[in-house]
Amino acid sequence: MLGTPTAGEAHDIPNRVTVVAFVRPQGNVMHVVLRVPLEAMRDIEFPLRPLGYLDISKSEPLLRQAATTWLADYLTLYEGDTPLDAPHISAVRVSLPSDRSFVTYEGALQHLRAPALDSSVDLPWTQAMLDVSLEYAITSDRSNFSIHPSLAHLGVTTSTSLRFLPPGGAERAFRYDGDPGLVRLDPRWYQAAFTFVRLGFTHILDGIDHLLFVLCLVIPIRRIRPLIAIVTAFTVAHSITLAASALGFAPDALWFPPLIEVLVAISIVYMALENIVGARTDRRWMLAFGFGLVHGFAFSFALRESMQFAGAHLAMSLLSFNVGVELGQLFVLALTIPVLALVFKYVVAERMGTIILSALVAHTAWHWMLDRGAALREYRFAWPALDASFAVSLMRASMVAIVAAFALWAMSALGRRLAASDAKHEVEAK
Repeated sequence: MLGTPTAGEAHDIPNRVTVVAFVRPQGNVMHVVLRVPLEAMRDIEFPLRPLGYLDISKSEPLLRQAATTWLADYLTLYEGDTPLDAPHISAVRVSLPSDRSFVTYEGALQHLRAPALDSSVDLPWTQAMLDVSLEYAITSDRSNFSIHPSLAHLGVTTSTSLRFLPPGGAERAFRYDGDPGLVRLDPRWYQAAFTFVRLGFTHILDGIDHLLFVLCLVIPIRRIRPLIAIVTAFTVAHSITLAASALGFAPDALWFPPLIEVLVAISIVYMALENIVGARTDRRWMLAFGFGLVHGFAFSFALRESMQFAGAHLAMSLLSFNVGVELGQLFVLALTIPVLALVFKYVVAERMGTIILSALVAHTAWHWMLDRGAALREYRFAWPALDASFAVSLMRASMVAIVAAFALWAMSALGRRLAASDAKHEVEAK
């Protein structure tokens, strides 16, 4: 058996699949219209004519089987919290790859209702598109709908462009790769808030570079008041630039994200080296504020792709994401600070432990800095044209700078107040 070559019957998994979908509730019916490449319907042997052309006239039963097995069975829609029953396949057909009807929902629906392609059309089956119309029974088109589109199995990489058309409302567009989980098509404010709190919390736990920076900030700190000032300064700073970037105040040049990634690595290296040389920590909150502005831009890059799931609650989602980030930081600090205290008390002297931990962090961040710097050098920098667009960008940057300056002044006042309180407590203790 091993020595005898045989031809494989299964179709290869397509490397990249693009799904176009429209979702529209209308009366007591939820319409879902989909377009996917026919070659993503694996394990179904479509009838072919010579030279690999699809036999269109004999394919319809298999097209319905493919639509059920590979699409309908992987789509779960909810009205409120109740999953909808299995859909009815109202129409299915193959289309030419050059067909442009899926630019709009009306065009796609009209195309699906049109006569099928003539059976004499020479259409290679690997280039054919499968168009499907699904209908779900619903109670009201004014309900709160969600969808869990588990279509990542269609290809090695599956990208989906989904548009939701609520009755009497603005169209909502979603674009995502793989399986996004449960997508609230028109979320309530509390649903958007919960989603973005969770997103911010998981992002800070997944962002090892941000965690290392926070670790470097608190390694040499043992008193609560300086720790409060440092964490507050970092929080205020990254909140400013996170909001500015989410609202479109950040540069949109291609080189900007890699530049921020380099600056994040530099911030970690600097803080680690400062811990090693034993610099003063009474002004550390100022460094936390300055570098926090950089880290806020980095946070925003993760947020941009997710703002499409905010619905009409952009401000609430932005605030919730920031809350999630802070909860994640506090969770990490709550675990890290007691562990550091125990290590410095029973394992290694505090000064030596600070040097060892900071050296390890500096080594890691140094390699990040070099790798990210090499990637940044691949981008071409061009001076902006001195036009109205540049003036608007400069005005926006000035507004962010003013807000940051005001926040720095407020943090300075808070720092002086905390320092005076510490001095008073020391005098009373003596």
